[in-house]
Amino acid sequence: MMHLVTTAREAQANPTYSKALKELLYQLADDDFIMAFRGSEWLGLAPHIEEDVAYSSITQNTMGHAVMYYTLLEGLGEGDADVIAHERLPGERRNAVYFERQNGDGAYWEEPYYDWALAVVRNVLYETFKKAKLEAVARSTYKPLALAAEKVLLEQSYHLAHWSLWLRQLQGATDEAKHRIHERMQEAWSCIGDVPLLGEEKQAMEQYGLIGSETDLAKTWKAAIHSIVADIPGREWGLEEGNGRLGEHTGDLDQALVTFAEVYNSDRTAVW
Repeated sequence: MMHLVTTAREAQANPTYSKALKELLYQLADDDFIMAFRGSEWLGLAPHIEEDVAYSSITQNTMGHAVMYYTLLEGLGEGDADVIAHERLPGERRNAVYFERQNGDGAYWEEPYYDWALAVVRNVLYETFKKAKLEAVARSTYKPLALAAEKVLLEQSYHLAHWSLWLRQLQGATDEAKHRIHERMQEAWSCIGDVPLLGEEKQAMEQYGLIGSETDLAKTWKAAIHSIVADIPGREWGLEEGNGRLGEHTGDLDQALVTFAEVYNSDRTAVW
């Protein structure tokens, strides 16, 4: 059994361990990063002011989680955390494809015809998955990552409760609400197949005890979805838009990265 690794220097002493660890950290960071970005685009557009405040708070927490992982990568010699977040190309990103999907038609500053059903379904799917992955990572052989996961889990349970409540209310509301949730769930199911995947370093991650198996992660996540979602598609989830864990992405990620880094790219040497 792999012994506990307590420092970045110790992790870097084993190149194959370090490579698998970095891959896992990029997945965790990039998922939180893109979900936080899509959440930020709802600022001022949520269904009511209380939800606007709540969603903003969740989004800030989620971006904070991404920063924790980028900082761990910085400690492992991947470069400055801000550069990792802002300058990596789409093909270098490891977030799942479904999480990068735009919130709806239009643009934030012009005519943002966003879809609340998409926001609710996506956040429920994400938070149930995030909980399953964090619980697996909390037993990681890399102690700094395990400690970070334990800390994130303290906040994340509130995020999951928030979005689960939204979904349950909509599932018990009007026929239109039920129909919209149904449509968004069907849509999501066709492209969320890469979410529980661990990418090219899967075997090393499992071998070194960085996280549990891909199969167990998918099983735990699916059980969590079934406990919350009443209308589960009766088919296996698909990969219709690619596998983000392998760097395959859509044009929606390009849009997100350009918008997110607009100020940063205006003067990369500025001190904020």
